[in-house]
Formats: sequence, C-alpha cells, structure tokens
Amino acid sequence: MKIISINQSRVQSVEYNGEKIQTGIFKRPTNEDVFISVSGLSGDAQADLINHGGADKAVYGFSNSEYAYWREALNLPSLSSGAFGENLTIENLDEYATYIGERFQVGECILEVSQPRVPCFKLGIALENVQAPKRFTQRYRTGVYFRVVQEGAVTLGDRMEKLSSPEVLVSVGELFQAYFDKKYERSLYVLTSASHLRALSEEWRQKIELRLMSSIKEN
Repeated sequence: MKIISINQSRVQSVEYNGEKIQTGIFKRPTNEDVFISVSGLSGDAQADLINHGGADKAVYGFSNSEYAYWREALNLPSLSSGAFGENLTIENLDEYATYIGERFQVGECILEVSQPRVPCFKLGIALENVQAPKRFTQRYRTGVYFRVVQEGAVTLGDRMEKLSSPEVLVSVGELFQAYFDKKYERSLYVLTSASHLRALSEEWRQKIELRLMSSIKEN
C-alpha cells in the first residue's frame, strides 16, 4: 500500500437544515510534505472535537479503490481524493485485511489502527446526498482510524510498511459489521474478542461493552 493523496482542510461554515454548522470535512489534496503529530496532520482542522479528532482518531485513512463505486452509486463522476474527509487516501486499503492494533511505518511516522469510522450527517453534506451516511454504513467499507505512535513527516507516494500485528486478529471491517449487522452470526465472538484488544479506541470499547451488556440482558 502507498499514500495516493494527503488531504487537509480548514473549518468551514455551511448551511444545513436552515442552520449554520462548522465542519472540517471538505478536505483537499496537497503536494507538500505534511508533519503528523499525535493530534493529527499539520494544516488540518476539525470543527467537532468530540466526535472527530483526538489521539485515537488522529489520522483517517480511506481506500482509493472505493472511489469508483461511489462515483457511480452517487452519480458524482468528479468525486476525488479527500471527498470522504480522509486525511490519507491509501492505495487498496482493505478493511477486512487491516486489523485493530496493527502498526505501519509511513514516512517518518508510525501509525496504529484504532477503530472503524462511523459516519455522521456531515458526510451527507460533503457527498451532496442525505442517504450517503446510511449507504456508507451498509457497505462496511468505512476506512480506518489511526493513532500516532511516532510523529514525523509524510510524503506523497510513501509506502505503508507493516511493522507488527496483534496476537488476536480482529479486522476493522469485521468489527464494524459485527456491530451494525444484526444478522451477522459472528457478532458476539468478534465484539468480545475486540473488547480485549489494548489498541482498541476507548470510544469503541465503551460501545462494545454496552452492546455486550445489552445482549446479556436480552438472553
């Protein structure tokens, strides 16, 4: 895998349902080297620091291979890197072959997989389709959030070299599917396994714990 595009944004004000909201989802590619710290990319901004950003969601990666599907599905032929709000557009990133806790060397940085992305309504604004967040969820190709283990500069075209994998393998794609697909037969096993992973973000740890508690009560 390699970095196809590095994307940044400033906070913008847009109108949604008659109200002004702030968002940093409208990211645009840059050809310059970018420094990545534990809080994210230099030159990039987030408006909602509760639901976006933070150490566990410092960097968001999305696969370039998904763009062909969404250009056709949304009838947006001009859809290009950064459109999903990703910091890094990554060559052939596969959520079902990318595992919570895996570490990658990217340029000078070391990134660790922390959780899937759960889309909010702002994705619908960015993609000009209010149904986009729901359709994005149902596709299970959510992209990947990373925390930054080692800070440093990243250059366009840098390769992502895998450094290590956890002993227990729970993929980002299967974790997301286990949480959102009520008919998925492996849900309980996957969620239980994920809950024990040190590298899982605190946000998802809490989500899973609540889901498992709910399952116990129902049974």
